[in-house]
Amino acid sequence: MARSSYLFTSESVSEGHPDKVCDRISDEIVDLVFREAKKTGMDPSKVRIACETLATTNRVVIAGEVRVPDTLLKRGKDGEILHDAAGNPVVNPSKFKSAARKAIRAIGYEQAGFHWKTARIDVLLHGQSADIAQGVDESGNKDVGAGDQGIMFGYASRETPELLPAPIYYAHKILETLTIARKANDGEAGKLGPDAKSQVTVRYEDGHPVGVTQIVLSTQHLDASLTSADVRRIVEPYIRQALPDGWIDEKTVWHVNPTGKFVVGGPDGDAGLTGRKIIVDTYGGAAPHGGGAFSGKDPTKVDRSAAYAARYLAKNVVAAGLAERATIQLSYAIGVAQPLSIYVDLHGTGTVDEAAIEAALSGGKVMDLTPRGIRTHLDLNKPIYAKTSAYGHFGRKAGRDGSFSWEKTDLVAALKAALK
Repeated sequence: MARSSYLFTSESVSEGHPDKVCDRISDEIVDLVFREAKKTGMDPSKVRIACETLATTNRVVIAGEVRVPDTLLKRGKDGEILHDAAGNPVVNPSKFKSAARKAIRAIGYEQAGFHWKTARIDVLLHGQSADIAQGVDESGNKDVGAGDQGIMFGYASRETPELLPAPIYYAHKILETLTIARKANDGEAGKLGPDAKSQVTVRYEDGHPVGVTQIVLSTQHLDASLTSADVRRIVEPYIRQALPDGWIDEKTVWHVNPTGKFVVGGPDGDAGLTGRKIIVDTYGGAAPHGGGAFSGKDPTKVDRSAAYAARYLAKNVVAAGLAERATIQLSYAIGVAQPLSIYVDLHGTGTVDEAAIEAALSGGKVMDLTPRGIRTHLDLNKPIYAKTSAYGHFGRKAGRDGSFSWEKTDLVAALKAALK
């Protein structure tokens, strides 16, 4: 039997955290390629990107495999596209470097050890492996295989209106609220830097979140004279604004910059790498994660697209009133289109049998779960990814530009119909 009263903790990191800087750059590059594809008339389904970014003191390295429009390729004196020894077209680094600098500037890094204008940026992108391409390229009506094997999980819970677990939702909200204030130079929030981490311990009673027992915030500050007490005075109003009324009381323990001074931040203070914050990106540890990172990948990579689909299905199951909580697992093999398995766990909260939902989700009755079906249904071949790189890929509002389409609850009627 599940416990009804307990404490659970999740953490988040800001867009200025070194790993999130790298996620942002990688996703800006995904968006760049989709924008260039649209400009040139390239079929967006042909776009391929698997981009990793490393950042350290005044240095950014961008590496990976790509298939990009001709406008992003290097040309010789006669205008011909240059190729490397393996026969792959050579990437022109200029627009990729520009995308990285714009990302760093938007985050807010203008410090001596990491500055958007002066950081050295190396672009080491090259063509996609032909061995991978043969299994995932679209050709006529042929089913398109998954870009790799893997397991992906989706989760939803009625703990918040966004159907996201409360600890990760509010850990994100604290940092997002502080970031908005910092960028608006709101009061003394302008003294804060881009790098920050939060952690929230939520108290549950009868299975429902009712308050926070511990709040941890470590935030970079640009004024070296600020003490931990000064920083708490600056951030506390924003933290209280981010949390529900009544969740903070006299017993709540605060840990604000518990080590003291935090002036050197971002990649100058600690190296960053794409894909190291996958639990922050998803459910804060309240649900399983398949292990694959999201950022820097085009949606042929099921690490990303099938994880979005699994969240979409789980959220619609809960929104349909079929359960209070739902976990859905999808599994794939490289070059194989149909999922190998679909698993549903309603955690004892369901109004229908899990096997009935699994059957309803199989065979494309509710949604085509092939890689191409997912990309088409959720309209993923678009430049919508940079905004996913911080404050979570889930629990966000679907945008008019097609972003966060997996957060819609428009499958409720189809689910109910499939279960009749």
